[in-house]
Amino acid sequence: MYWILFVGIALVSYLVQSNLKRKFEEYSKVPVASGMTGAEVAQKMLRDNGILDVKVQLHEGWLSDHYDPTTKTVNLSHDVFYLKSVASAAVAAHECGHAIQDAESYAPLKIRGAIVPVVNFGASISWPLILIGIILGGSHTLIMLGVLLFSLTVIFQLVTLPVEFNASSRALKILGNSHILYDDEISGARKVLTAAALTYVAAAASSILQLLRLLLLFGDRRDD
Repeated sequence: MYWILFVGIALVSYLVQSNLKRKFEEYSKVPVASGMTGAEVAQKMLRDNGILDVKVQLHEGWLSDHYDPTTKTVNLSHDVFYLKSVASAAVAAHECGHAIQDAESYAPLKIRGAIVPVVNFGASISWPLILIGIILGGSHTLIMLGVLLFSLTVIFQLVTLPVEFNASSRALKILGNSHILYDDEISGARKVLTAAALTYVAAAASSILQLLRLLLLFGDRRDD
């Protein structure tokens, strides 16, 4: 049953990634009536919300867009930064949604930011601990410590879900209210952001299943 679920979630993850790529490419070809690039959309959203200490800048990589609260920067990939499309407006607005969350001290964003160092440490050491525990004859203590550290990744991904959904909700509302996009364009933007949100859902589901597998394999074992 586990392997059926694992293969199923792996397939779903592939499909949602493919869907995101397809939606982004589709709506990258749909120009916006406002004639604004993604960078201009981001700059306007920040100004309109009184956020003057955040810089919009170009970032290398395909769909590498993100908001960095430590440097106060909205980082947009090439296509999002320069294109005057529904897709670029949607992605740029989403990242500005995170900047607005930060300015308003949105609790899930603050929690996610606070646990990042611990999560990064846990992600880097969890599997080595599990493997060392197995090599040392099935050391339950080391294995379960590794499983515990891996569970931090699951917690991070679960906290990420409301952060991402809220940023998209803010983005769509502002895009409509400020008339950056019109009704028919908002529909396309929603499809792009929904496709992006599903990738986070799939990642969380995959991590939860992996955690359950580890607990089933090692949870009832004990050191000799």
